Amino acid sequence: MKTAIIIHGMPSKKEYFNPRSPAESNKHWLPWIQQQLISKEILAQAPEFPEPYKPVYEKWRQTFEQFKIDKNTILIGHSLGAGFLVRWLSENKIKVSRVVLIAPWIDPGHTLKTNFFNFKIDKNLAKKTGGLAIIYSNNDSRDVKKSVNQLKNELGGDGKIKELENRGHFTFKDMKTEKFPELRDAIFKKFKG
Repeated sequence: MKTAIIIHGMPSKKEYFNPRSPAESNKHWLPWIQQQLISKEILAQAPEFPEPYKPVYEKWRQTFEQFKIDKNTILIGHSLGAGFLVRWLSENKIKVSRVVLIAPWIDPGHTLKTNFFNFKIDKNLAKKTGGLAIIYSNNDSRDVKKSVNQLKNELGGDGKIKELENRGHFTFKDMKTEKFPELRDAIFKKFKG
């Protein structure tokens, strides 16, 4: 059975506890892509990760590993969630299906007060997947662009990289929509870099 796990990013503490704001797993394009996957009979989960405003890798890893992860699992991560996938895949020998990293952030400025990104990127990471795609925007933050460049350099050209115009950090505020057809295409069609 094909499955998918969609991993959210890191909100501010104020945003996270705002009672008028949806849970992280129900924001931006996450529900839309979950529905796209479900409509293709792929069991898609978008779990909530513990204290995302001050993430601790071990807690996120424990939550993530509650799911069955194998060669039939599609992994999608946004921002810190994409960075989490880079670390998890780097540290594990499991082969997975398609992996799509949206605005991946691996903290190149070392702003986190935890060891969340204290790891070495596996240069063979893309070979552990049935296809790796990275999507970022030309007007995202400098740190995201640095993260994308670091991934390009470490992976040595493995994986497809797509720069989109004016999508910011791929939040609803930046995109003005919950629909994300380029992500759907990266999952279901031959991804064109």
